[in-house]
Amino acid sequence: MGLKEKLHGIKEDFKGKKMAPAFNALHTFLYTPDETTHSGGHVRAVDDLKRTMNTVIMALIPVLIWGIFNTGYQHYSAVDAAQGVIREASLFGNFFTWDNFIMGAWTVLPLVIISYAVGLGVEFIFAVIKGHEVEEGYLVTGMLVPLIVPVDIPLWMLAVAVIFGVVIGKEVFGGTGMNILNPALTIRAFLFFAYPTWMSGDKVWVHGAKAAEGGADAISGETILGAYAQNSSVVYDFSDKFFGFIPGSIGETSTFLIILGGLFLMFTKIASWRIILSAIVGAAVMGLIFNGVVDQGWIGEGNTFYGLMSTPFWEHLVIGGIAFGIVYMATDPVSGSQTNTGKYWYGFLIGFFSIMIRVFNPAFPEGVFLAILLMNVFAPTIDHYVVQANVKKRMKRLKLKTA
Repeated sequence: MGLKEKLHGIKEDFKGKKMAPAFNALHTFLYTPDETTHSGGHVRAVDDLKRTMNTVIMALIPVLIWGIFNTGYQHYSAVDAAQGVIREASLFGNFFTWDNFIMGAWTVLPLVIISYAVGLGVEFIFAVIKGHEVEEGYLVTGMLVPLIVPVDIPLWMLAVAVIFGVVIGKEVFGGTGMNILNPALTIRAFLFFAYPTWMSGDKVWVHGAKAAEGGADAISGETILGAYAQNSSVVYDFSDKFFGFIPGSIGETSTFLIILGGLFLMFTKIASWRIILSAIVGAAVMGLIFNGVVDQGWIGEGNTFYGLMSTPFWEHLVIGGIAFGIVYMATDPVSGSQTNTGKYWYGFLIGFFSIMIRVFNPAFPEGVFLAILLMNVFAPTIDHYVVQANVKKRMKRLKLKTA
């Protein structure tokens, strides 16, 4: 008897028992769910929730691996800089080295483990208490969370935020598929407002930067957005920004890999190209408006907002977390707009507000997660007006035909 048959036999024994949802989750994780619809008309397809979640995780794996290497690279670069040694970024030189990988893995993987252990633990508890099945929705959330937080965030702090995000961001609304806010962004918002000193500043983006003794206490890891917000000079060139040889959240540095992940998700029809395209356009439009303000001389170099306002509109798309947010979070099919026309407006406003918040809030120049959460709230309203506009057009057409 194979493993599948043995597990199926155990599953039958668990039927009707309190712990049945917990065991069913293990069975579903290993094999295709055997539950099928029993009524109503449905479009039959080979994809299901687990396959969809696994596809998104596949698109995130390269970003995670890069984040592991970059964590080690930024740490050793900062240590060398504190000793007067400047490292030059090189893919085949001092970037993909075992030292960088070991340092990065030792720092990043615990965040991934805590994210999954705590998040799935909460989902299992709710499934047992409420008697419903454990859905696969947290498979992606559990991977997203470690990629959007500072590398040195305390594990207990991450655990508290995950509990808050899963309970308040999803379970109170009924679980996977019922949440109105993106759970991963809910977790990041909680961290930002509950522990702001750990989510902003120049020492939270490089591992070891908060060390209190030894040579490491001189490490500083200010992000590019932070430098622009302070009207400071930036030492990174376009190649560093685009490929990801820069400090920042673990998974948000390499725009190149994020683009590849976005193309993969669009090719597999997991992510909506309408949202991605319109968000890019919205960000570019807002960036062009700010560039025009600077070009007209309406704001001078001494102004607080000058640094980010004068940043070329195209550069806004390759710095900070806007690319990561647009590709992996704005395209969330649950909390985003559902209508095709609504997706255009939804994505455009996300990009537009992301750059607006980034420029007008120098204390927190990364505004994409706030923009996405804001539009999560308004997504049903956008769809409502799109549907009503369509209804009015059809009614008008019907009246013309009957006149």
